[in-house]
Amino acid sequence: MSGHSKWANIKRKKEKTDAQKGKIFTKLGREIAVIVKQGGPDPQSNAKLSDVIAKAKAANMPNDNISRCIKKAAGENDATNYEEIAYEGYGPGGVAVIVEAMTDNRNRTAGDVRHFFDKFGGNLGTSGCVSFMFNKKGVILIEKTDKTNEDELMMEALDFGAEDFKVEDEYFEILTDPNDFSAVREVLEKKGYEFISAEIDMIPSTTTKLTDPKQIEFMDKLIENLEDLDDVQNVYHNWDDDF
Repeated sequence: MSGHSKWANIKRKKEKTDAQKGKIFTKLGREIAVIVKQGGPDPQSNAKLSDVIAKAKAANMPNDNISRCIKKAAGENDATNYEEIAYEGYGPGGVAVIVEAMTDNRNRTAGDVRHFFDKFGGNLGTSGCVSFMFNKKGVILIEKTDKTNEDELMMEALDFGAEDFKVEDEYFEILTDPNDFSAVREVLEKKGYEFISAEIDMIPSTTTKLTDPKQIEFMDKLIENLEDLDDVQNVYHNWDDDF
């Protein structure tokens, strides 16, 4: 996602119907399952699990759902094994796109992703063809309210290892090195801050503007259809869609 459009994208996701929210919770459950199998069910000793729990809470996933996902993944009877895969390619007009997936069927997922790239004027590329245009960062968004002291939040974030602090119209954006993300997030959480979102993100170093209406329509549909795939966890792009 391009940075300036991130707020619009998050609001759109939070306003989805119950059925769509159910799909988001299913994807979060899959992410929790993979992380539990990799590092165990205790968020105190599994920092990645602690991070994804915070991400799930920011998405309004109920605590009971989170607990069930952790217990199921930790159980001996859960034989489902998901593989993490990233696909890279170009959308209409040369927009760089990265698709992160978790799948138990690599062929199915690759076919589905390729289908939508082809359908909406893009093309799936090879590994590394666009990832060099992105920087992996921890991103924490906190909504602006009358209760939030901007200077205090900025000092706390920077003192505990954040790389950057940005003030936008609707929210505060805190950027961290991926290795420092857990520590910064935990400190702010303990301080009582509530997150709009808190996750590791891929930030584009440059953006691409589309002016052709057909390309804009196809790019929007490409993102929407990729995000709707059950196996797809995240879609990152460098489209400057701030019209």
